[in-house]
Amino acid sequence: MSRRDPEDGRRPVVRSRRSTGDPPPGRWRGPLGTWPAVALTVAVLVAANLLLHTWTGALHLLAAVVVSAVLLGVLRWAGGTPADAGLAAGTRARGARWAAALTGIVAAVYLVGALLPATRPLFEDRRYDGMTAGALMVRVFVVVPVGTVLVEEVAFRGVLYGLVRRVRGTVWATTVSSLLFGLWHVLPSLGLATAKPALTGVVGASPLGSAVAVTAAVLFTASAGVLFCELRRRSDSLLAPMGLHWAVNALGYVAGFLLR
Repeated sequence: MSRRDPEDGRRPVVRSRRSTGDPPPGRWRGPLGTWPAVALTVAVLVAANLLLHTWTGALHLLAAVVVSAVLLGVLRWAGGTPADAGLAAGTRARGARWAAALTGIVAAVYLVGALLPATRPLFEDRRYDGMTAGALMVRVFVVVPVGTVLVEEVAFRGVLYGLVRRVRGTVWATTVSSLLFGLWHVLPSLGLATAKPALTGVVGASPLGSAVAVTAAVLFTASAGVLFCELRRRSDSLLAPMGLHWAVNALGYVAGFLLR
């Protein structure tokens, strides 16, 4: 409730959470409280991180789908809706347009980077040794979108972002989601220092070099998480960060494969 200014008698402008783009607090009412839902989501992600890092092939893909479904179930249990996860039907077209535009931008950047002698070594990766074209297609169109993009975007820009944003607003949601997204990449980054020749030349192949590479990867992915969250906020759709996430990963594989 606003009060009159005693000096001029006018009512001051009262800014609502809706004017900042944040949903009104207290609208959710579900069997599971919001913070218990956040804690449960983090617990599921800790277990999922270990499983997805260990399992490969069809088992990895199945686990990614199951984890995504479980997390959306947690959101629903807490009283959330598809809109809170960025999956509302009315925002899909806008999100798809964002995703298409971002994919085109990433493709252009990668093309320039691959053609320039100064940046071409950044695409070199020993993990492409022995990879066939068929294996590349499976990775680009199945493994990346299902085993990486689906589970990570649903988890961090969908469920976690939606839960925290409901009670603490966009800044908190972006911070929590992005920090956890960075930590999610600790295990996948353990062999990064030796896999990329350009990185090995900078940090070396020692345990200290590996620690530096992992720390850098965590900081980089946390920063990328901030960008993904902003795309989620601006487009109001999970498809926008999904599109950028897929383009960065999948087109990176394509560039590295072609430059072996």
